[in-house]
Amino acid sequence: MKNLLFILFLAVTSIANAHVGSSDVQMQGQAGPYKLLVSIQPPDVIPGTAQITVFVENGEAQKVTARPIYFYSGDKGAPSADELTKAPNQSAQFTGVVWLMEWGSSSAQIQIEGDKGKGEIIVPIIAVSTAQRDMPKQLGIGLSILGVLLFLLMITTIGASVSDGILKPGEVLSKVQKRRRWINMGIATVVCSVILYGGSSWWDSWAADYQQWIYKPTKGNTAVLVEKDQRVFELKIDTTEWKSQRKGSMLSMLVPDHGKLMHAFLIRTPGLDAFAHIHPERKDSATFTADLPNLPAGKYLVYADIVQYSGFAETIVDTLEIPEKTNNSETEISSEDTYVITDPIDAPGRVPLDANVVICGKPGTKTVFKDGSYAIWEGKPDKPLEAGKPYLLNFEIFNPDGTPCLPEPYLGMTGHVAVVRSDGSVYIHLHPSGTFSMAAEQTFKTRISDTAKVARRPSPQIFRDSVDSYLASLKSMSVAQREEQLMTEMGMYELKTDGMMGMEHTNQISFPYSFPKEGRYRIFLQVKRNEQVLTGVFDVRVNDATAL
Repeated sequence: MKNLLFILFLAVTSIANAHVGSSDVQMQGQAGPYKLLVSIQPPDVIPGTAQITVFVENGEAQKVTARPIYFYSGDKGAPSADELTKAPNQSAQFTGVVWLMEWGSSSAQIQIEGDKGKGEIIVPIIAVSTAQRDMPKQLGIGLSILGVLLFLLMITTIGASVSDGILKPGEVLSKVQKRRRWINMGIATVVCSVILYGGSSWWDSWAADYQQWIYKPTKGNTAVLVEKDQRVFELKIDTTEWKSQRKGSMLSMLVPDHGKLMHAFLIRTPGLDAFAHIHPERKDSATFTADLPNLPAGKYLVYADIVQYSGFAETIVDTLEIPEKTNNSETEISSEDTYVITDPIDAPGRVPLDANVVICGKPGTKTVFKDGSYAIWEGKPDKPLEAGKPYLLNFEIFNPDGTPCLPEPYLGMTGHVAVVRSDGSVYIHLHPSGTFSMAAEQTFKTRISDTAKVARRPSPQIFRDSVDSYLASLKSMSVAQREEQLMTEMGMYELKTDGMMGMEHTNQISFPYSFPKEGRYRIFLQVKRNEQVLTGVFDVRVNDATAL
């Protein structure tokens, strides 16, 4: 059974992109005076149409439009906007589609007009082909029969045109005319066969070319090294199959997301009972390392998020065997790295308690953090969620005495969530703003303000040097300065004349998400209190909506 689990896990990596098994995009944010919840289902074939649903949470919208904006062609090369239609009996819900014609980093520009004026929001989308359409069997049979009939009709028509078609009324074909008919029918057969062969070859060539454009995720190889009695996590990006020099330069064109070049999540399988969120640093172009927390031995699923210069976000996946520690010393890790032990997903409550253990909860129940504070997930414990339906995962945070707790910024956000399906086939890193990379959103805001029709690509080495300098400056700051810097860069704070004005900040944190398929999911919630990163764990069952 365990071997089957890992076979399934490795199988899903062939279709993974920005996240694993969860391609839909959800975004909650401000479009000027309007608060919106946007849900986008990207196509699995490019060119293709992305399905868009916009929920207007305040105000009365009269018109909502959407248009695709691609990174390389920018605002100047984008098509005109299409108007979304108001859903029946839903005055605040608008639906429609946008065509995504270019492969790669894209976005949807949502514009709204209503009683509060105008507003705009940019939603990043990863546009890649992950599937190839198969012709339905019945359609294929029907077209084949029709093709044979047309082939025969073409040959007989050509034969008749040089024989029966030129006879006068009452005349019969001579031997010469009959011979001419057969000769022309033979020539027609050869010509039509050559045309069919050419068409078939063209189709096969086009299909082979399309196969080259089907998304192939970046691969990585992980290992645990021992340096000075310290276990070190290492991830090497696999470049052995990279033939393009441009592909290789991508490694020097990574951009920080939340102030980190890489966010790595390690989750022990099959119980999902050990979890770590770490931030490996770039050692060389393809190698990233970080001190490994005091995780127990076992086999781990590894998900490592990176973002390219264009805003194209990827998750590198692997499995990692972590050995037992050879000493009992406590490992010193970065203050922004964290780990937790919890009960196995198949055996709730069965875990020995210590300082780094939390008990898993369910919707409507609370999970106590290791410092005594706790989180409650809004919902009913025994009511499963539905796959494909957009939700707001609402969590309320409380101090140990039951008073509301206002979480401190953690990597520029009020909270983070990692969602993992029990078999590892679904993984996603969520923020209160949505399912996308914040770095991708900033990339498109910058790109839209750029008037160039074609993106100007900087020198990879110069770009890498500037990123390294930026990361070094962040490390030199105090925690408070760094968090303020990150929140300002990501638009979480706006500088006003009277000082720093923040977004709505309460003890409730909401994460928009749509579970892609049925199954059991484990949710790792991370917040910060008293300068300490805290992790809570929740389980939920998701049903197939079509089976209800």
